[in-house]
Amino acid sequence: MSQRSPHRWSWNQNMAAPSSDTRAGRAERSVRERVPPLLTDLYQFTMAYAYWRAGRHQEPAVFELFFRDNPFGGGFSLFAGLLDCLLFLRSFHFTDGDVEFLRSVLPPATDPAFFQFLRDLDCSGVTLCSVPEGTVVFARVPLMEVAGPLAVVQLLETSLLCLVNYASLVCSNAARFRLAAGPRRKLLEMGLRRAQGPDGGLTASRYSHIGGFDLTSNVQAGFLFGIPVAGTMAHSYVTSFTSLEEVWPQTLVAVNGDPDPVDVVSLTKGWLSRVCELLGAEPGKIREGELAAFLSYAIAYPQNFLPVIDSYSVGCSGLLNFCAVALALSELGFRPVGVRLDSGDLCGQSVDVRRVFRLCSEHFSIPSFESLLIVGTNNISEQSVAELNKKENEINVVGVGTHLVTCTRQPSLGCVYKLVEVRGRPRMKISEDPQKSTVPGRKAVYRLVDAEGHPFLDLLCLAADSPPEAGVPLSCFPLGCGDAATSVTPAQVTCLRQEVFSKGQVTQPLCSAAETRAKVQSSLQTLHPRHKRLQEPDSYTVALSEKLRNLVTEIQRGSSGDSNFLFAN
Repeated sequence: MSQRSPHRWSWNQNMAAPSSDTRAGRAERSVRERVPPLLTDLYQFTMAYAYWRAGRHQEPAVFELFFRDNPFGGGFSLFAGLLDCLLFLRSFHFTDGDVEFLRSVLPPATDPAFFQFLRDLDCSGVTLCSVPEGTVVFARVPLMEVAGPLAVVQLLETSLLCLVNYASLVCSNAARFRLAAGPRRKLLEMGLRRAQGPDGGLTASRYSHIGGFDLTSNVQAGFLFGIPVAGTMAHSYVTSFTSLEEVWPQTLVAVNGDPDPVDVVSLTKGWLSRVCELLGAEPGKIREGELAAFLSYAIAYPQNFLPVIDSYSVGCSGLLNFCAVALALSELGFRPVGVRLDSGDLCGQSVDVRRVFRLCSEHFSIPSFESLLIVGTNNISEQSVAELNKKENEINVVGVGTHLVTCTRQPSLGCVYKLVEVRGRPRMKISEDPQKSTVPGRKAVYRLVDAEGHPFLDLLCLAADSPPEAGVPLSCFPLGCGDAATSVTPAQVTCLRQEVFSKGQVTQPLCSAAETRAKVQSSLQTLHPRHKRLQEPDSYTVALSEKLRNLVTEIQRGSSGDSNFLFAN
C-alpha cells in the first residue's frame, strides 16, 4: 500500500486551535451541563433518604467500579471517562430547582429536613482512587475506589457508571480498529449521524480519538476537545450539479502571483481531453454535472480538493473528472489532496485509482500526483479493516462510522458499582451466580510485569497487605480457577491505582485528550501480543492475594449463619 504523502492528510484542517486552558474550561462546562446531580436513578435518592432517616448517612463506606468481562470477545479493555468523573465530583451540588423537583417526585412522607440535607451536600468528604485514564485494564479489576459518607457515595453510583461505561467501551473499540489497521494507516471517525444522540456522538468522537483514531468529522468535538477535523463533500453536493454553466466563479489566480485570473473551466476541459487520450477513455460517458461539482469545489478550496468520486462511475467518470481538475490545479501551483471511495470493492478500486495517478504523474511530469490520498469509506467494520491488510490495496485513510460509534458487536461494557466496605468492615455480595459475587474489602491493586516488560498478572490485595516485591516469589489465587493457587515471581511491580480526588479537589494534573491518547498507545505497547490478538486472545490473569482469598472464604462460610438471628433470644 502506498503511504507516501507530502501534503497534509488532515484535509480542511484550517481551524485555529484553542488553548488547552480554553478547552479544559469548555470540557468542564460541558460536564456540568450534561451530568447534573439529577442525572441518576430515583432509587439512589430513596436509599439515601433511608440511610439519612436511620442516621447512617455519614457512615464511612467504600464502593468499587469494575466490569465482569472484556468487551468484543477480546483480551483487554481501556479505561476512559476519568476526567469527566473528576469534573463531575468537583462541581457536584444540588440547586434549589433540583431540590424542589425531588420534593415533587419523592413520596410525600419524606421528611422535609432531608431536602435541606441534599441542598448542602457536596463531595468534600469523598476520596477517589483510580487507574490512570488510558490504561489497559482487565475484567474484575477494580478501576475506581470511591470512599466517603455512605449517602453521598451511594448517590454517585449511576452518574459515575454512565461516565465510564460508554467512554471505556468506545475507546476500546477504537483501539481494536487501530490494531486492525496497523500503525501507519490513518483512521477517520465519522459516526456522528449514526450515534445514539448528540451526547453519544460527542463522546464517541472524543474517546475514539483517545483510542487511536486520527481525525473526526465532528466539528463540535474539534471545538471542545482539540481533535483534528476533516471532511469535504457528500454525494448530494455532486448530484446537485448538472452543467458547467453552474460553475461560478470560473476563474482562479495562480499561486505564482500572476494577477491575471485563469479560466479554470477551459483549462480543465483541455486536461480532460488529455486524460481521456492517455487512458483510452470514452468522453461520452463522463458526467458533466460531476465535473461541474468538482470544479466548483476546487475553485472554492483549491488547496483542499478531495472529492468523492463514486457518485456515478469511478472508472468512466469520477476518476477522469478528478484527474482533469487536479491537473488543472497543479498547473496553477495548487496541491490537490486526493479522492474518496464510498462504494463497491474499495481495495480493487483503490489499486485502479493509484495506477491512474501513477500514469498521470509519469506522463505529465507531476511527481506529487503519484502520492495523492485515497480515502475509503463504506460501512467499515473491524473485520473489513483487518481484511485490508490481507488484500492488495492503496487506501491511505479509512473512515469508520456506524460500527465504531454504536459498538455494534457489544452495546455495553457492563460496568458495575459495588459496596465493599462499611464502617471499616468488609461487605460482599454472595450470589447464586458466581460471576455476580463480589470481592470484599478495601483493596490495593498491583500489576506484575515479567522480565521482558510485559504485564502478566493483576493482583488484588487487602489494603493492609504488604505489597508484592520485584524478584520475590508470591502465592496467589487466579480468579475463575477455583481453589487452585499459583506461584509467580514478578520482575517489576506497579501500583495500579492512585488517589485522584480528595476533600473536594482534584489531586492529580488533569490530562488533555492528546496526553491520554499517548497513554493508550504506550499502555498497549507493553501488552503481550497474545493478549492483543483480535481473535481468540489468551486470557490475562487476575488473582487474589492469599489474605484476600482467605477473607472471601471466611465470609462465604459465615453467610449461612446470618439467618440464625431469627432464632436468637
